[in-house]
Amino acid sequence: MDSNQIINNLPNHLKSFIVDQEYARYSAQNHSVWRAVMKQNRTYLKKVAHSSYLKGLKKSGITINRIPNLNEMNKSLEKIGWAAVTVDGFIPPSAFMEFQKHRVLVIAADIRSADQIEYTPAPDIIHEAAGHAPIIADREYADYLKNFGEIGSKAFSSKSDYSIYEAIRHLSILKADPATSANSIKTAENLLSKVMDNAGMPSEMTLIRNLHWWTVEYGLVGNINNPKIYGAGLLSSIGESKSALKYNVKKILYTIDAKDYSFDITAPQPQLFVTPNFKHLNTVLEEFANQMAIRTGGLGGIMKAIESGSTSTLEYSSGLQVSGTFTDIIIHMGSPIYINTTGPTTLNYNNKVIPGEGTESHKDGFGSPIGKIKGTLTPTRFLSDSDLDNIGIEINKKCKFSFESGIKVEGILVRTIREDGKLLLLSFDNCVVSHKGKTLFEPAWGRYDMAIGETISSAFSGPADADGFGLRFDPPKEKTHKIIYDEKTSSLNNLYEKVGKIREKKLGRSELKDIWAEIQTSYEKEWLLPTEIFELANDSTLKKEVKSYLMEKKQTQPESSLIIDSVVN
Repeated sequence: MDSNQIINNLPNHLKSFIVDQEYARYSAQNHSVWRAVMKQNRTYLKKVAHSSYLKGLKKSGITINRIPNLNEMNKSLEKIGWAAVTVDGFIPPSAFMEFQKHRVLVIAADIRSADQIEYTPAPDIIHEAAGHAPIIADREYADYLKNFGEIGSKAFSSKSDYSIYEAIRHLSILKADPATSANSIKTAENLLSKVMDNAGMPSEMTLIRNLHWWTVEYGLVGNINNPKIYGAGLLSSIGESKSALKYNVKKILYTIDAKDYSFDITAPQPQLFVTPNFKHLNTVLEEFANQMAIRTGGLGGIMKAIESGSTSTLEYSSGLQVSGTFTDIIIHMGSPIYINTTGPTTLNYNNKVIPGEGTESHKDGFGSPIGKIKGTLTPTRFLSDSDLDNIGIEINKKCKFSFESGIKVEGILVRTIREDGKLLLLSFDNCVVSHKGKTLFEPAWGRYDMAIGETISSAFSGPADADGFGLRFDPPKEKTHKIIYDEKTSSLNNLYEKVGKIREKKLGRSELKDIWAEIQTSYEKEWLLPTEIFELANDSTLKKEVKSYLMEKKQTQPESSLIIDSVVN
């Protein structure tokens, strides 16, 4: 895939999700599905979508007649400061939001089948490209998406969140495959229900995903009594975009309360939220962020890091950031006074690993006090070398001191690290650290690096410096099912190709009668190709026959009704 500079600058751990679009694998029928949806959308959405939608189609490099080639699409997106990559179906929410943080849209490479043309249970290129891309041409909305990615990618997940993600991905893959049996789908639905029932209290990621769903995916904007559509799920779903504005779908003013409304990705939504304008989206996002551990830190943030069971970052009030898997905490009088990680850990400042403080130096974990050193009125992070001398902490000398919490440190000071006028780290040789008679660190373990900071000011998911930490994401093990076409379906696709050549004036319209005759003889359930024949035919008798046929198909194949109505009426 040709890429723009935004893609080139992505952190390495995100690049593992990117797959080749394999543009040549799209069949003529695939392009016909795209064209049918886009024609319908252009006709209907110009009346009900936010004004930036139709303008954005052109700016994002999307055309009506064929599935977009991401190489071409990226040339257009780069002009508005964004990019797009193809991925295999659903990716983990944290990765999805981190792509968004870097102004990159993730686009599922597959496209829905004709029998799911109104609504698809899995992400596809219609939803991702035609739904998400056009609205980012609106700068205020694009800024909201980026801000959401910045904040959402730092949200803590619970241990059950990934199980739920895998169950949702599994179900969507099965539902998107027309060959899946009803029993297999039922089993997958039961599995999803089971893991959701055992999920416990919703995590930060669960709550912020709800906000994402009710804005980015299914949002309405404007007057609550006459709103416009901007959510990608609605912009890419012919069926739901029409039903969304009807009275039976409840409309609620968008506030932070939307975080408590869960959703079902495989079914139409019973209620939708209306924001008065895009600026309001950022207002609600900031209100939610102020409740997150990334802004509040403290004991609550530490507990979320421990409960997540995965790589997290705690930031001391000095600005020192500790990234690793947090496993233990000592609490004194209701406040955290000592934290531990297990396994590879890095010490960072301003989201960059401090030289010499990477995983190679802390491969087995890290532990350090939180709090103020006893015997000085000045916050520990602001102590100068002379201040340290005054309390007996001198370079290359054995020193012994305590924290106000009662943690005791005894060792030879060999190094201090400061940044921006703040003390970040003290390093000791031959060091013993203890609390109430319990040894927390002993000389045999090597050099003791002690973090400085009176409080934990921030806590968030993931390492502060992903590349410096060596973070890697494994792509999902279960892959989207590749549809295998039988001989009959391949022959039908040949007919689609012929009609395509007629549209492009490479074949004469007289060929339409033979194609129509073959459909009637061999493809009694086919309805999409006849809509194209109807549009191209200039023979009144042929048009009449095809129209009569299509009106019958509306009754027996309800998924076809909206497309058929848009063509014949």
